[in-house]
Amino acid sequence: MNIKGIGIDIVEIERVKKLIGSNPKFLKRVFSDGEIAYCRKKKKKWQHFAVRFAAKEAVWKALGKGGVALKNIEVRNRRNGSPEVRIKGKNLNNRYNVFISLTHSSNQAVACAIINGKG
Repeated sequence: MNIKGIGIDIVEIERVKKLIGSNPKFLKRVFSDGEIAYCRKKKKKWQHFAVRFAAKEAVWKALGKGGVALKNIEVRNRRNGSPEVRIKGKNLNNRYNVFISLTHSSNQAVACAIINGKG
């Protein structure tokens, strides 16, 4: 495996809840329409928003903290429920594989991302 980067992030769920509540523009600036719809329909939506935010930060760090806006890092679920990441723009999906692991408790959300080169 040709590892290009590793990133990890931990987020306080209450902090994300307050950010979204106090700054509605934050939601649209950071999350895709699909992510917003997914999280809003969940019973514990703040945990889902927080873990996706942590995932975006982890991927951003693994990419070297530059060149990609958080909104362009999209966390989706495969049919089996496991998370996957799509990066919009700059043709990064053709150059890299992104592996992501997400977890959360009632208070914190954590994500780890590993990026390797294709080919």
